[in-house]
Amino acid sequence: MKVESSPARCTMRRVVSTSLSDSRTESRPASRFAGKRVHFIGIGGSGMSGLARVLLDSGAIVTGSEPKGNEQTRLLAERGVHISDQQLGRFLSREVDLVVRTAAVPDSNVEFQIATKMGLRTVKYAQLLGEVMSERLGVAVSGTHGKSTTTAMIAHALLSTGKDPSFVIGGTVPQLGGGSRSGGSNLFVAEACEYDRSFHNLAPTVAVITNIDADHLDCYRDIDDIIESFRDFAALVPDDGKGRIIAAAEDRVAQALSIFDPSMIEWCALETPATWTVQSGGVENGCHTGRVLHDGKPVAELKLRVAGRHNLSNACLAIAACHACGLPAAEAAAAIGTFLGVDRRMTEIGRTPAGAIVVDDYGHHPTEVRATLEALRERYQPARLIAVFQPHQASRTRLLMDEFAVSFGEADLVTLPEIYFVRDSDEDRRSISSAQLVRRLVENGVDARFLPTFDRVVEFLSAESRAGDLIVTMGAGNVWEIGRDLVADSGMRIAG
Repeated sequence: MKVESSPARCTMRRVVSTSLSDSRTESRPASRFAGKRVHFIGIGGSGMSGLARVLLDSGAIVTGSEPKGNEQTRLLAERGVHISDQQLGRFLSREVDLVVRTAAVPDSNVEFQIATKMGLRTVKYAQLLGEVMSERLGVAVSGTHGKSTTTAMIAHALLSTGKDPSFVIGGTVPQLGGGSRSGGSNLFVAEACEYDRSFHNLAPTVAVITNIDADHLDCYRDIDDIIESFRDFAALVPDDGKGRIIAAAEDRVAQALSIFDPSMIEWCALETPATWTVQSGGVENGCHTGRVLHDGKPVAELKLRVAGRHNLSNACLAIAACHACGLPAAEAAAAIGTFLGVDRRMTEIGRTPAGAIVVDDYGHHPTEVRATLEALRERYQPARLIAVFQPHQASRTRLLMDEFAVSFGEADLVTLPEIYFVRDSDEDRRSISSAQLVRRLVENGVDARFLPTFDRVVEFLSAESRAGDLIVTMGAGNVWEIGRDLVADSGMRIAG
């Protein structure tokens, strides 16, 4: 899709960018949470622990509960946060001002029930995320695919150039010390999830839309319903001359944004004219280079250290978002060129005893599967590319069956354990199996095997794989355990 920019719009963008640039130098503002008592049910999660740190630094008194302690709870405890390993209301009292729960905590949770009976104010994570964002210059990154990587690119660029941002990312980023941080400036970067329309709770000054695709059809009616939801998200951006919508130049995104003042939107594209364009350059070990144009003028050179052409698009969006926060495009591009990726995004974990390389990836949607397999073949050029795909959720597998059936063309061999069931009814579970997807793949000429248990997958691949092969475990469930088991006996597991 070709997106043109008029001279008038370019002038408006420069004026607004200057305003944002001025505000990004501010220190962290005074917070409404200072002195307030806030209790987190499920404080150990990446997002929850990140918000807990932000509130601590804002002067709040934080407590929490977490049945499964982890590094995040340990660090919070070192800062004086009282955390219970049981969700029974130990730290609840009528003096608590706010109780926050993750989306995974149901209404039936004992601690939530106690808070409700006490008459305490309760919110979900996304609601608190929006309240915190409303106090700062918020950059919210949405999209069906690529939002974790794009959010992490923005956070990495701002942090490495001394802008001291706060951020919350839906994944672990080793370079950033995890998935969240409480910084000293007013910049706040957060991943914005469309599931259950949770991103409608946010308060972005800058909204990023990486793409729009059919997903989460357990809570959306169809693709038009999803497009409308992204339109509602974009409408959260203020039209006061300071707000900015940064969007990938694709048809569905354009449809979502068709009602907005064009002067609020900065389009990002590969090759074609747009507000921001990346002209592809060379490829080295699967990692792409490119020249960045702003309103048609070269402003930066980009050399990525993460594989896949799709990451050029993610980087273009990240550069535009950083620019909206006052960071020059050349500095943003240079910083993003040192970005090493998010955990479980084409993460190499080791080799099998036979010498096959094992990589792990979070991809669980047909579009993500296709892009990841293409990037891995380009990066490693393996003799054989073997995919271990664990479908995630019965409804996604059933509703996107046709798309999944044609997304494994780059793989030489595909093995599927049973579906990772989540938020699925008994009827959903009975209606679909990985075996049905295997049959569709075989009909399309793919060498595919249904091996329902992890043990059977590990046994098969331990005997089948050889030096020169690349094995990728893919899915949003616990499929990563297969990769861990495959490399366990080789002594060649990559630390971390």
